[in-house]
Amino acid sequence: MRGRLRVYVGAAPGVGKTYRMLEEAHRRIERGADVVAAVVETYGRPHTIDLVRDLPAVPTLSRVYRGRAFPELDLEAVLARRPQVALVDELAHTNIPGGRHEKRWQDVQELLDAGIEVITTVNIQHLESLNDVVRRITGVPQRETVPDEVVRAADQIELVDMSPEALRRRLAHGNVYAAEKVDAALGNYFRVGNLTALRELALLWVADQVDEVLQRYRGDHRIDSVWEARERVVVALPGDDSGEVLIRRGARIAQRSVKNAGGSKGAGSGAELLALHVARSDGLASATSPAALAAQRHLVESLGGSYHTVVGDDVPRALLEFARAQNATQLVLGTSRRNRVSRLLTGRGIGESAIRLSGDIDVHMVTHEEPGQARRRGAWLPPNPLREAVWGHRRWRGPAAALLVPPALTAVLTQVPHGGLNLTSQVLIFLVATVAIARLGGLVSALIAALWGSLLLNYFFITPVHTFTIEEGNNVFALIVFALVALTVASVVDLAAKQTRRAASASAEAETLGAFAVSVLRGDEAITALLERFRETFAMASVALLQRVGPADAHLPDGNDDPGRWSLVASTGAEPALCPGQADTVVEAGADAVIALRGRTLPADDQRVLTAFAAQATAALERRRLARSAAEADSLAAADRMRTALLAAVSHDLRAPLAAAKAAIGTLRDPQLDLAAADRAELLEAADYSLGRLARLVENLLDMSRLQAGAIKLRLEPVAAADILPRALDDVPESAGRVTLAPAAAHVPPALADGPLLERAVANLVGNAVSHTASPVTVTVSALAGQVEIRVIDRGPGIPAADRDRVFRPFQRLGDRDNTAGVGLGLALARGLVEAMGGTLSPEDTPGGGVTMVVALPAVAEAGEAEETGQEQPT
Repeated sequence: MRGRLRVYVGAAPGVGKTYRMLEEAHRRIERGADVVAAVVETYGRPHTIDLVRDLPAVPTLSRVYRGRAFPELDLEAVLARRPQVALVDELAHTNIPGGRHEKRWQDVQELLDAGIEVITTVNIQHLESLNDVVRRITGVPQRETVPDEVVRAADQIELVDMSPEALRRRLAHGNVYAAEKVDAALGNYFRVGNLTALRELALLWVADQVDEVLQRYRGDHRIDSVWEARERVVVALPGDDSGEVLIRRGARIAQRSVKNAGGSKGAGSGAELLALHVARSDGLASATSPAALAAQRHLVESLGGSYHTVVGDDVPRALLEFARAQNATQLVLGTSRRNRVSRLLTGRGIGESAIRLSGDIDVHMVTHEEPGQARRRGAWLPPNPLREAVWGHRRWRGPAAALLVPPALTAVLTQVPHGGLNLTSQVLIFLVATVAIARLGGLVSALIAALWGSLLLNYFFITPVHTFTIEEGNNVFALIVFALVALTVASVVDLAAKQTRRAASASAEAETLGAFAVSVLRGDEAITALLERFRETFAMASVALLQRVGPADAHLPDGNDDPGRWSLVASTGAEPALCPGQADTVVEAGADAVIALRGRTLPADDQRVLTAFAAQATAALERRRLARSAAEADSLAAADRMRTALLAAVSHDLRAPLAAAKAAIGTLRDPQLDLAAADRAELLEAADYSLGRLARLVENLLDMSRLQAGAIKLRLEPVAAADILPRALDDVPESAGRVTLAPAAAHVPPALADGPLLERAVANLVGNAVSHTASPVTVTVSALAGQVEIRVIDRGPGIPAADRDRVFRPFQRLGDRDNTAGVGLGLALARGLVEAMGGTLSPEDTPGGGVTMVVALPAVAEAGEAEETGQEQPT
């Protein structure tokens, strides 16, 4: 049995995640549980040390990395100990090389697989999906992350929250870091704005996870009632222009729900807006406009909502089933377009039925201009008789009318005084009633009404009355004509009703497929999203796209029941089928792929839609494959352009220094020339300079090729930038007398870098500045926000903002067309080397004119300050 996972999530370091984890451990021990501390990061905090001191512990391993010893989780020891509960701090931690797994969360997965319950902690900035967001907010890159799905899969997620002001007070009181680190932390990572943004991210992320757990719980326990934990507003779209009015009203209701979230409703993190269109196939659907639905889909998505389509014959029930499945609290409907005559003929409308069935869902009826416009167009007329021929699922009304209407007519006609109506009039009245019943119930109902009416006419109105004997032949003929005419009219009406139903069903299928086609053509939805749209439309438990693996002869009789013969490409819903044999409905989706559905067996009509959808899913899958091929082709094309540019660029730059060196050496070797000592020294210097220039050019070309091939071998270790800079300047002979090396700022920590590569990058930046400007160049080093910054400052003409990205492309030189100023690799190579080491290279304007190239590399933090910068220890 797999162990349970409990995760304490914090918005920032120091909010008390580890403390809360240790408190939970003590509570478990008091209840008699076997709890051990597998690895707990105390960071020297006294209160944390007091809590962990009395806990049973599995000793950590000590692994040496770059001359320093680091404590690591002893996975083997914990597995051998097999406690009930293990405390594993810092889920996103990267293990020191030498262990079984690269990441600590992988160690946790193995403990869970062994049946051990794990309690762990993680900061919101270490979640993979929020990595780039946190970097934009704080300016600090997070090198250590954990996949979101690992945390989402936890059985319990608890947010450890603290206001920014309270957390800053904790720092100021020395409860988080040592006193000498407090000022730097408060001025950098722990600014109020940073903490407020991180707190909001944490609250929203945890609220979403809680909502997923709630929906899963409701589904597992088959709970249909609405739980008002979070406001959800469902807008019913009729398929015409009035939908935009309904969407905007629904958006305003959702916004008001957010503002009033402190009341009895809407206590969640915000209200959701869902727009729903029900595609009907029972012959009652009014004409819909695909253009209007497409515009409304764009509108609702621009308002932050989502668009959905379901298939249902009973629109009110389909709306409410969807709303309850989404745990919606409010339903927005448009007012009815029908007038009193239409309501009298067709009964209760969609809005009235939805209100009657809504239960604990609030229903908003929204007025709009459409009813008045419809009346002006003639909507006061009765509904189309062909469209209302069968009345959908209410087919019992036809046979009931066939049994009840003829006796009722008989009772009325028998009260007419003798001589008021003759037999012909009576037969015509029964004929009209039979035609009306044919409209209502179809051919079978009309047949029942015709036979029943013939018997009643014969018994009550044809002499001799009150017997089934017929004396006159004309009366026999009249009854036969009555029956034939009734059945003929009934068959025509029934045929028209069937044709109407088929046309409506085809229209619903086309509408559904149109929605799927829009999703495919838009290109903004992944295959998983398409599967989810189909699962939602037909109310399936799960939908999976399976692809056959193995050789082409995998079409074996038992292949459909063997999950090993199939790979799961994408799926949605709970417990998707892993092979066709596990599905309730299967449809081919190409030569080696199928769509597998679980939940119920789809009828034949819906399977036709599924077949067409499978073709679209296959097209999406093929488009993804083609996109990958195109990306590979683009990469090859880029490489080809690079080779072409390289050949064009080096045609001069390789030959120039080579020719100069050869000429100097040839002159020195000429026995016929009697050179003075000064001339000989000058020639030797020229040859040395040219060969040095040639060597640097070749090294740059080789390094660039290795960067593009991903073959650069890095040896990252703590490097003192102040020691690197003098060696970098020595590699640029032209810098003598023009480059000033400013004294390093105080307390600059080492940078995590590869020393030789960093030297090359700085040398290229200095060489570029010296070559393209006549001004003095200054090089500085400092520390800021957990990073070491090296700045190469010149006061030349500068670089226009529009060209700042282009100067970092290989073989690019602004305003240079003849390749006489070098192949343009300096800046491209410098950026490539810096980014390979995990840093950044960006240009800034020099105050007063010029360009400042800023190299930013991660600083090597001590154990107690790793969290201060939002990073883990270098591993």
